[in-house]
Amino acid sequence: MRDEIREVTIVAGGPVDAARLVSSEEPGTAIRVLCAEEGSKDERAALEGALAEASRRGCAVRGGPVYAGGAGGSGAPLLRELRGLRPRWVRIADPDPTRVDFDADAGVPVHAEPRRGAAALAALAAVRALQLESGVPVFVECRRDADEDLGAAAGARYPRTAKWLTEGFDGRLTAFLPSAAGVVRWTQAEPGGTGWLGPELLPGPRLMPGLSVVRDPCGFVHLFALRRSARADGGDDVEIVHAVQYRTGRALTPWRSLGTPNPGDRYKSREGGFPAAGFDRAGGLFVFARNFGHSVSFRHQSPDGTWTGWYHLSGLRVADELVAVTTAHGDVELLARTRDTGAVVRWHRTGAEGAWTEDRGVPFTPVPGSMAAGAEPGTVLFRDASTREPAVWWPGAAAPLLLGGGGGDGPPTAVRGVDVDGWTCTVLVGSGPDGRRLVGGYVEGRPDTGVWWSGAGTTAAFSPTAVRARNGALTLAALTADGRLAVAHRTSRSNGLEFGSGYTV
Repeated sequence: MRDEIREVTIVAGGPVDAARLVSSEEPGTAIRVLCAEEGSKDERAALEGALAEASRRGCAVRGGPVYAGGAGGSGAPLLRELRGLRPRWVRIADPDPTRVDFDADAGVPVHAEPRRGAAALAALAAVRALQLESGVPVFVECRRDADEDLGAAAGARYPRTAKWLTEGFDGRLTAFLPSAAGVVRWTQAEPGGTGWLGPELLPGPRLMPGLSVVRDPCGFVHLFALRRSARADGGDDVEIVHAVQYRTGRALTPWRSLGTPNPGDRYKSREGGFPAAGFDRAGGLFVFARNFGHSVSFRHQSPDGTWTGWYHLSGLRVADELVAVTTAHGDVELLARTRDTGAVVRWHRTGAEGAWTEDRGVPFTPVPGSMAAGAEPGTVLFRDASTREPAVWWPGAAAPLLLGGGGGDGPPTAVRGVDVDGWTCTVLVGSGPDGRRLVGGYVEGRPDTGVWWSGAGTTAAFSPTAVRARNGALTLAALTADGRLAVAHRTSRSNGLEFGSGYTV
């Protein structure tokens, strides 16, 4: 059994949107519902039915829906109710829902529920205001409607941050995560110590609740996000932004706009996907994103800092799930889950001047939302769609390799170069079927020889991650159900994979 239950507060414009979000909740979650408007009697009855069904499939329903009475999705009544609820985990609809058609004559997308995006923005603004006035992080997940065969995770607007714990040049660790009001950061006070500073809200107005954390070949930490900004002619743009942490605990560089694959159009820019980034061996940076047409676009920054414009890759249409990996030869490749299917497509090239090639023969099907770059060059980790257990694949392999460890949730992550009883090993971190953190190890480069798994502490309410410090110390991090950072250190730098009882920050 879980020793903690994550309580999710669904915030929606009305009962219809709330019912959709309730229907996507996984068993084991506790649900509360807050709506800006009451809607009709039939709409309220539909929401009550969705809550009853959620209870039958294993969710814990915390009371009846709360109606704030805000006409038109007004944020002030929502904020008033949120102050009493004090949520740590919030679910809202996608502020920029996928279109169902495009009106070529008017030049605007057509949405099945045109008010849903505006209501979601009002909900996000209210949750952001709550965090700013309370100083306590609130973690938001945005969901759009997804194919029932793919599961609720396929509807995630922003992918889960996978590798969110890093080491700085001074040996101190830093954790970065997205929240309603922007990026929050925890910083280790002393190398190897149990004291931490934070959570600290980093400057970044109107960042959307998603984050990608990538280290460059020099060890500096790069952050990528989406930022919303008002247009002079009305409406909003959504652009990709990039910031760097050069020194542990110090200010980030200013967030720099990388633009959007569809510039100049307020409708098309808003529907762009979340960025995935990777560095090649020379230090060149590639930033990929799904564009308005659901194909892939990218920009490249050379090691001297020069940026190209946006280039478009032709090929299959993709979902908001892109993973960049760096191969043993130092080239960057991209893997993406295709739109509305379980398939994966890969783009690769040889050398800086090579042409991009699309590979539609990738032989695995991941659980949506579970792909992440592996620790070893060119590898990708994911959860197998049939068993939900962690698996690994690398280009040229005829099939993925299942790694055991049972079913779980979220992307597994890994670190390499860990000394375990005289062997150099890769260590896997993920959540098990009961939500608890799991740690597995195998001889580096030989996952086929078998993985040994063990439990590593309490329930992880958000995908756990790990980092190996230069001195060999291995540290795990996760978020608890009440939104606190949970940290555990390996008890030995060379023997076994046992971790201390851990602590929360």
